[in-house]
Amino acid sequence: MALTRRALGGLTIGGSSALMLAACGGNEEDGGEASGELVWAIAYPWEAWNENTSTGNNSAGHLAMTPMIAVGQVGYDFDPEGSVFYDDAIFDGEPQLISEDPMQVQVTLKEGAQWSDGKPIRLEDFIFQWYSLSGNAAHANQEKALPAGTAWGSMIEKIEETEPGVIVTTFLPGTVDPEWLFTGGVYLPSHYAEEEGGFATWASDPEVMGDAITWFNENLWTVVSGPYKPVDNKLGEYIVYEPNEKYQGSKKAKFTKLTMKPVTGIEAEVTELRQGTIAGCWPNDFSLEILQELDENPEEWAYETYAGATWSHFDINVRNGFLKDVELRKAVFTTIDINEIKERAFPGTEVPWLGNHYFTEDSPYYEDYLTPANYGLGDIDAAKAILTAAGYTWNAEEKLEKDGEQVVFNFRFATSNEIRKLTGEIIQAQLEPLGIDLELKGFGDEDFSATLASADFDMIVFSWVGSPAFTTSPDQQFSTESASNYGGYDDPVINELLPKVRGTFDIAESAGFANQISAQAVAQAFTLPLYSSPLSVLWNKKLVNLTDPVNPASQAGPVWNVREWDKP
Repeated sequence: MALTRRALGGLTIGGSSALMLAACGGNEEDGGEASGELVWAIAYPWEAWNENTSTGNNSAGHLAMTPMIAVGQVGYDFDPEGSVFYDDAIFDGEPQLISEDPMQVQVTLKEGAQWSDGKPIRLEDFIFQWYSLSGNAAHANQEKALPAGTAWGSMIEKIEETEPGVIVTTFLPGTVDPEWLFTGGVYLPSHYAEEEGGFATWASDPEVMGDAITWFNENLWTVVSGPYKPVDNKLGEYIVYEPNEKYQGSKKAKFTKLTMKPVTGIEAEVTELRQGTIAGCWPNDFSLEILQELDENPEEWAYETYAGATWSHFDINVRNGFLKDVELRKAVFTTIDINEIKERAFPGTEVPWLGNHYFTEDSPYYEDYLTPANYGLGDIDAAKAILTAAGYTWNAEEKLEKDGEQVVFNFRFATSNEIRKLTGEIIQAQLEPLGIDLELKGFGDEDFSATLASADFDMIVFSWVGSPAFTTSPDQQFSTESASNYGGYDDPVINELLPKVRGTFDIAESAGFANQISAQAVAQAFTLPLYSSPLSVLWNKKLVNLTDPVNPASQAGPVWNVREWDKP
């Protein structure tokens, strides 16, 4: 089975592909009473609540909270064609670029835009979002804020309300952004932090702001902007929703009770779907054989498969004693055989080659950097030549050594994911002829974010979830200031290129700089793209009507339009 290419790869708050911009003025009014209950499975537990932090910035938490937040988290998202649209519960139309020098972006609030407690969405909510992601110690204690990315927030000079309901963001002199149409927005209720959290001085005291960010990370807020509001929750275990009666959007909640809960592993997810205990899921792993069990009852069970914007990769921690050496990293990437990994992990499924960190082969900006570097092709002889030239030797037991010390390092993976586990076993065997005894060290789902944040790995496999936006992705992945730079990368060439990605209004020029960063990341063997992950959506057609369930352009996957779901 060849997977349908439906999207392009990227980072958690970035993505890939040429931009296909089409503002959406809103859907037709969709009323009607909510009825019925629904349980939707999330593929793994989430470890924190605040998506602005490096610990909260993960796919599971985003999916679990999508019913309660603005579309796309801050008020804009992408449809299955990669076109951007805006939350009509918050915004009156699309943003406007009202000045290029300095760059100023204006948004207009919808009349009556409000939180679920009836309090208006206000200027301070935009400022709270800015301070959360500015990376500026004058705004928030950064040890508490732990921003997932600062490419947007660090470039802002001020945010002000120039007239009632008109919010203008002014950027620092010289700032330009080719993706200004989808930056910033509204996420957390600042008044709730003041009234319920006691953080009244967050705007003037960086310690208080840092505490407020931490508080949101540890506690689910119950005042929301989305169509559903949480009425019960437990971190990593469930969120129970009811309709938000104050919601001003055109698409109203259709279920009187909606529950989001983890079910880990595609086998368990298919089993629960067959039993009717869940209405559907976006699995974190892929097995065509298990999915085909649903063919037994096509009148009730449905699934779709596709090559998604979730892309898997190996990251190397360059702070490791051995892996500081770029020649060793190059030899490891040269030895790894990606095709063997794909064939064994996804039997019967054709998975496209991915040779770039930001674009896939159907993008006009795609360049394959892996193949010319001879990475991922399983060339052991070439790898040994690299090591020999770099002064490595092999002892009597054919173990790789440098200066008389045997080369050893570990490989971390999520134990709940059978594909990740198999991947570790495959590369362990692939590195054996090189004389490397790779130590496999799994971790539980609950330790995923902590493992990354603490850099408790030598080599690790995980995925980024992308969207059609790409300009913030290089900064998030490689900036020395980014909390998401888990491998500790600090490369002078990349450091010089990073500001150039967002230093032009020309999207093609920006993509060129992103490609140069990808090329340098390959040259330094920092990360190895593996593939755009084969993904699936499975659901019970008798429990829920899904519209456009395949949407790789959205980080929420099939949940991107949960506000449109209804009972059959």
